[in-house]
Amino acid sequence: MKINGYTRTCGLMGNPVEHTMSPAIHNTLAEALGENLIYVPFHVPEGHVGEAVSGAYALNLLGCNVTVPYKAQVIPFLREIDPLAEQIGAVNTLVRTEGGFKGYNTDMPGLYRAMCEDGVKIEGEKVLILGAGGVARAVAMLLIHKGAERIVILNRTLEKAEQIALEVNSCADRPAVTALALADYGKLPKDKYLAIQATSLGMFPNVEDVVIEDPSFYCYIHTGYDLVFNPAETRFMELVKKSGGKAFGGLKMLLYQGIIAYELWTGARVDRELAGKAYAEMKQAMGL
Repeated sequence: MKINGYTRTCGLMGNPVEHTMSPAIHNTLAEALGENLIYVPFHVPEGHVGEAVSGAYALNLLGCNVTVPYKAQVIPFLREIDPLAEQIGAVNTLVRTEGGFKGYNTDMPGLYRAMCEDGVKIEGEKVLILGAGGVARAVAMLLIHKGAERIVILNRTLEKAEQIALEVNSCADRPAVTALALADYGKLPKDKYLAIQATSLGMFPNVEDVVIEDPSFYCYIHTGYDLVFNPAETRFMELVKKSGGKAFGGLKMLLYQGIIAYELWTGARVDRELAGKAYAEMKQAMGL
């Protein structure tokens, strides 16, 4: 593309951002759709989130993504927040409006689109969530809204899992979420579950890390979904497959959260063919 005085800029705020695959998504979309737009990463030092948001607005940025560790920290500096993002308690997309940015969460809609693309059903499912951080809370909210029958949050610190269960159940019309200490997974009802790995364990370069190593745990899982996208196949996924289950990684979630953000910024609609092209560019950027 040709950069000129009409080129609009979008970007990614985070720390670190050097490993990001997001430019491969957005710059591919912009080129294919003929948009005069570029996307670049912005490394925001700790303690400077507010300045970054006001600076992005002053510099006329069309929008930004927000990644760790700023998805919650960014909220006080926004003019408005979408109800879903407010309920989840995390913002990963800023959209320029009159007088400031509006915050959205495209991570969970992105995860849902990725799961639909992979043929993974939520409605009526019994689900295990590994971890009890902000991502696990957001996943639990998504699952409740999409009709999961029962959700069990497994975490090393039981109190954190119990707090998320309490918060999610208070937003739902039924007490569908329970908590269990990680070490007590043997107490799970003998059933088959959809399991979502919502921690950062197993992420490059610590590719051998996994929340639970014991092969017997994976006999509970008919489908495993790891939100880690690098490596493309995690240790968690390997263990699920060894026990006869299906396993998926987080790369398509990353793709679709980016696509939804791009659609919010530009008003464009990204079809399946173009999504596939952006996905291929991401894989190439990762050396896959």
